[in-house]
Amino acid sequence: MNEVKANMTQDIRAQYGLRPVINVSGTMTSLGASIVVPAAVDAITRVLPQFVEMSYLHKLASKTIAELTGAEAGFVTASCSAGITLAVAAAITGSNLLAIERLPDTGGLRNEVLIQAGHMVGYGAPVEQAIRLAGGKIVPVGQATKASAYQLELSINERTAAAVYVVSHHVVDHGQIPLRTFAEICRARGVKVIVDAASEYDLRKFLEEGADVALYSGHKFLGGPTSGICAGEKAFIRDIYLQNRGIGRGMKVGKESIIGVIAALEAWKNRDHAGIRAREQSALDLWAETLADLPGINAVIVPDPTDNPLDRLKVSVDPEEARITVWDLAVALAAGDRPVIVRDHEVEHGHFYLDPCNLQPGEEHIVADRLIEELNRAQQSNEIISSDLRLRLLEGEAAILNWLD
Repeated sequence: MNEVKANMTQDIRAQYGLRPVINVSGTMTSLGASIVVPAAVDAITRVLPQFVEMSYLHKLASKTIAELTGAEAGFVTASCSAGITLAVAAAITGSNLLAIERLPDTGGLRNEVLIQAGHMVGYGAPVEQAIRLAGGKIVPVGQATKASAYQLELSINERTAAAVYVVSHHVVDHGQIPLRTFAEICRARGVKVIVDAASEYDLRKFLEEGADVALYSGHKFLGGPTSGICAGEKAFIRDIYLQNRGIGRGMKVGKESIIGVIAALEAWKNRDHAGIRAREQSALDLWAETLADLPGINAVIVPDPTDNPLDRLKVSVDPEEARITVWDLAVALAAGDRPVIVRDHEVEHGHFYLDPCNLQPGEEHIVADRLIEELNRAQQSNEIISSDLRLRLLEGEAAILNWLD
């Protein structure tokens, strides 16, 4: 274990010319998800040179997932997005091996999948695409800002295979059907309820509220390798596992991911959650104090929107006084030799967030220094630093096609 800790202190990014980013954005796939816990790093390192019987390793993972989530069984796949696809596939095919081999051609099978319009979000890709990959036909329920129980109930018919429920800060946070009601309606009609809880901390709540399967990212709060965790009813988990004989083949995980998830889950049981919260609070307090008297800046600590046990610092910027727009401040922080990546998905509303959950020791002080550095630089500008957000967004879209340049 000491060797593992020593290796973790050696920053491989310099060797490969990668920027040493400081992540105050959160558990984002685009930044490498999260910091893998030492126990998982150790388990991955030890299993990589070894051969194992994968079916038995999957069974071991199932037992560990069941213990932590209260589910009957569990399965590890490539990501939470892959979990959505495989769970939808399992709802369509059941244990029919021929149907599994034919997907995404659903033939005469039930293939309609219900999802509230307010849950049809993008998380780097559209959630609907994860459903369509399995051959599922999207059936929106309600409107983006309002969905009702009767709309869900009357959308169920003989072709309905599953219903997907998304728990995320991305979804519309009002006017949606509560999960417990959603699950009661669906399960009464034999419709499988699939909950996408990728970034959620609570490993039991969604099954307790009626989900047939709850899907988590193994590589976010759990601190495991890139992976997805499916937890649910034994027969349904078996049918998800069977998709490895079909479309799941391209979503398979290696021995290192499975053993890493097992180790991360075991570490979760003994994690000092209170100590982690205290360290995060210390960083939030430091940043709030740093920004307290700066012109044009309003910083307030806010809770997580999906009730995860963590807070973030919401930084609002008045460009007239701060001499810089919030989006230009975010870009400035992300530049240079000490890049700080903030949570900027709401900059058009004049604010971004600082998330402390992925800080390495001491990085909170670098973040504070960078904030002071960029805001002081803005104060010295003769004109307000203000780029056209509309054009910046268009440039960002164009840059996607120039990835290799």
